[in-house]
Amino acid sequence: MKVLFTDHHLLDISLERKIFADAGLTLIEAQCQTEQEVIDAAGDASACLITYAPLNAKVFSALPGLGLVSRIGAGYDTVNAADAVEHGVWVANSPDYGVGEVSLHALSMMLGTIRGLSRFNDDIHQGNWHYTSAGTIPRAQEMTVGVLGLGRIGKRFAHYAQPIFKKIIAHDPNLIEGDFPQYVQPVSLEALFEQADAISIHCLLNDGTRGLVNEALLSRMKPGSYLVNTARGAVIDIDGLTRVMATDRLAGVGLDVLPVEPIDPQSPLLADRRVTFSPHSAFYSAQSEIELRRKAAMNIVNWAKTGRPDYPVVVGSRMPPGLAGK
Repeated sequence: MKVLFTDHHLLDISLERKIFADAGLTLIEAQCQTEQEVIDAAGDASACLITYAPLNAKVFSALPGLGLVSRIGAGYDTVNAADAVEHGVWVANSPDYGVGEVSLHALSMMLGTIRGLSRFNDDIHQGNWHYTSAGTIPRAQEMTVGVLGLGRIGKRFAHYAQPIFKKIIAHDPNLIEGDFPQYVQPVSLEALFEQADAISIHCLLNDGTRGLVNEALLSRMKPGSYLVNTARGAVIDIDGLTRVMATDRLAGVGLDVLPVEPIDPQSPLLADRRVTFSPHSAFYSAQSEIELRRKAAMNIVNWAKTGRPDYPVVVGSRMPPGLAGK
């Protein structure tokens, strides 16, 4: 059985090579950016290990032998799930590998932004040594923090944030009120942006959340508030955010993810000292990266053995070559 590694930005894929070789699977390596490139590279591959390559009905129709798509990551927005269902293709992910890393990164970004750490650092390098150089700093213990999306990571973030801030509120339309932790107050989307002094985004990217955090919603935020995104870049309308930043409404923004990565060197956000960036690294620790990659690869290995991946998000009907017809 052949596996196509559609695309990656890893420095070394010896881990994946060993996992598949030990399982008797043949790994094909590529760097596909379009559906046609996936089709051309796949040949008779039965499974795809993907990072950002797009997969949809065009790919599934052209590759009738493709039975499983396993994503290196929790989100799977580059795979059209409805098309996968229609064609019987399994889709799997790595759902829980970096809960601690992402939630801690989000909290670190929020606290660092509120405390002005990157601005202090820049000022000191430029010879300016004064505790007011980063501007006015609010007292965290008097702030209300909002969480957009209360899944595994959102709940862990709230758990970490609760002892630090005065109040935690959250919005997640997929939860009933009883699913919210006792110390988290559920609110509407509009109330979240109106009431919070700082917001951390932790929702999945789908048709309902793409561009959800737009100019109108951001304009509801209190003057002097803060925003952090470690979820998916396209949840924020980046042009809308840029316009809101020009109004001086927000005191600080932390962005680990962007709709297009890396950021455009001409983006006005790069010149705004209120904005702190990290390079889509919230998921990363030495341990979480190994867990992430191993789980994504083992989805394929175990599907090849049993006909079912470890972490399915779309249940398919296509079977691996050795199990077809059984």
